[in-house]
Amino acid sequence: MSDRFRVYLEMGSKKTFASALDWPGWSRSGKDADGALEALLASATRYGRVVGQVTDFGVPSQPARSDDDALGEAELERLVAILRACWSAFDRAAGEAAGVELRKGPRGGGRDLAKVTEHVVGAEESYLRQLGARPFARGDESAADGWPAHREAIVQTLRLRARGDEPENATKVKTRWSPRYFVRRAAWHVLDHAWEVDDRAK
Repeated sequence: MSDRFRVYLEMGSKKTFASALDWPGWSRSGKDADGALEALLASATRYGRVVGQVTDFGVPSQPARSDDDALGEAELERLVAILRACWSAFDRAAGEAAGVELRKGPRGGGRDLAKVTEHVVGAEESYLRQLGARPFARGDESAADGWPAHREAIVQTLRLRARGDEPENATKVKTRWSPRYFVRRAAWHVLDHAWEVDDRAK
């Protein structure tokens, strides 16, 4: 990974997010810009362990201007690989925490593993709507059981949207997310909770 990378800051009244523009999932927050950048740099090694096997190695809620740039096939597959690596990080953390009572604390508000998993999947279902597609119908399946099909629906929708095509299960949304922004938002969210589970299980 280069020692120089593009970062954008999202400044709120109480919190600032720093996000690495080209590395989905690598977003950290602080009380101000300096704190957010410090937290981002401090998490570099941890993030590198997640994505290092698939590459050479933002809640962030505002797209960057470059998110609307054309997304070629090679870059799309790089982003999908990073998203899959973040999903795998959550799977590993959840697997290692199975049967363990998660430590109580501010992160997660005391939710157990099943509720954290349900929260992550539920968020991704709403994110998929923002991409312009209806979520995979889980039926009576638990979040964990339905996640593989849900993930593949996400990947297929990303590929269609990047090529300018509409998914068969398209749905209307006021403001669609671009594929670039979707990956950055989804990767950040699942990775943040993977680290939460990992930290609270220790």
